[in-house]
Amino acid sequence: MRHNKKFNHLGRTSTHRNAMLSNMASSLIKHKRIFTTTAKAKALRKYIEPLITKSKDDTTHSRRLVFSLLQDKYAVTELFNDVAQKIGDRPGGYTCIIKTGNRLGDNAAMCFIELVDYNENMLKETTKKATKTRRSRKKSTATASEVAPATEEAPLAAPAEDKTAE
Repeated sequence: MRHNKKFNHLGRTSTHRNAMLSNMASSLIKHKRIFTTTAKAKALRKYIEPLITKSKDDTTHSRRLVFSLLQDKYAVTELFNDVAQKIGDRPGGYTCIIKTGNRLGDNAAMCFIELVDYNENMLKETTKKATKTRRSRKKSTATASEVAPATEEAPLAAPAEDKTAE
């Protein structure tokens, strides 16, 4: 029975799984968004969110704890310098999983996992929604009257074509 066995083994040994999650976490920190399967993304979310929480406290001890899991000093530097400053006021939920459908080869569920504050498209959409206003139907009749003068200009161009034909 599977009592109290909560994490996904992902069909790998523990050393392979730890190495894979470490590499995926480093890639996510460096690139801010990666494309992977949904099962791996959910496992990565549980792996990286505590690391990001530790990065809010920039001490030597927390850097060593994060480095022991990531094994990449460039990713640790990026995490403590850039990412921690951007998400400093957020209480949690640092990653977002966006499902993209199934893979063609084996029909595996695929998704993007990204750091929330680095998604420029999501930040732009929130500002656009505030400027939306209601339009009345009277505007459509005014546009029809503006189109009418444009049709009157067309006969002026027609005689010029007749002169060129002669």
